[in-house]
Amino acid sequence: MSRRKERQNWKWIAAALFIIVAGAAWYGMRYYRYLYHKPTAVSDSSLILYIPTGADFEQVLDSLRQLGMAQDEKALKWVAGVKKYSDHVKPGRYAVEPHWSNDELISHLRSGNQAPVRVVIQEVRTLPDLAKLLDKYLEPETSDFLSALQSDSLQQAYGLNARTMLTAFIPNTYEFFWNTSPVRALDRLHKETEKFWNGKRDQEAEKIGLSREQVYSLASIVYAETKKPDEAPVVAGLYMNRLQQKMPLESDPTLIFAIGDFSIKRVLNKDKEVVSPYNTYKNQGLPPGPINMPPVAWIDGVLNYKHHNYIFMCAREDFSGYHRFAGTYSEHLRNARAYQKALNSRNIYR
Repeated sequence: MSRRKERQNWKWIAAALFIIVAGAAWYGMRYYRYLYHKPTAVSDSSLILYIPTGADFEQVLDSLRQLGMAQDEKALKWVAGVKKYSDHVKPGRYAVEPHWSNDELISHLRSGNQAPVRVVIQEVRTLPDLAKLLDKYLEPETSDFLSALQSDSLQQAYGLNARTMLTAFIPNTYEFFWNTSPVRALDRLHKETEKFWNGKRDQEAEKIGLSREQVYSLASIVYAETKKPDEAPVVAGLYMNRLQQKMPLESDPTLIFAIGDFSIKRVLNKDKEVVSPYNTYKNQGLPPGPINMPPVAWIDGVLNYKHHNYIFMCAREDFSGYHRFAGTYSEHLRNARAYQKALNSRNIYR
């Protein structure tokens, strides 16, 4: 081969190498830019991204757009493709940082590392109330939670029925993953309730002659009667006296529960005629289930009720939320008249 030909070949080789190196450099720069591109921050704090169950990458991308985290969609799609994120979309609630690179963002979502939801359970009267509350925090719909709560199989698994099912749960603050299924969420709540009823509380219930469900039901009545934790053991003692003396509990909140109108502020004599197992004026003993979900302090108030001779109670006429207690009917009538007079003065007739 002539020298001229040899020099020509080397030129072609050099040119080819240059193209290869230049291409690799360009590709590397693009790779680096796409991988480590960071969007212009739209917030200084973490953003919350929700990925529904069954969502695909396009749905995730749309949610990222709304958060301002998809300003360079071409780069984001490229990184998602390299990491095969489309095949690994995991539903849930994710905390994402506004300054994350595409690599950091996609890796985080691909990992399934969710940010838990703090679920505050309180002020629940019925199973539909509980279902609606859980829907407020978690992905499943109210109907899904209610279906689980009302299912015979789950109630039987807990050893309960439709009227006692609420006793499977204790008011508290819990942490869940947003996409937790209804049954798994309820099972978690029930396990916490089992822990609550430790050996000590079970022994206390046995000591006062009540089952867990009966303690819970009585605590729900006490909670409906008074929102004062220091008064709860006194009210519980009053109802324990009535139970022990085989007197009807005659609790107004049970009538309101039976009627289903929780706006009632004044119970009338006609309300006492309602036909319901929750009418404690007509039926002796505890109702067949709780009328709300009582806080822990009220459950403990029943387990450690105060011993006294009271069998009557009436709200104080000063509307302080406290009550006047009496051991005789004549004394109770005086207290009741004072309260009725106070209601009339405020034009509260229902």
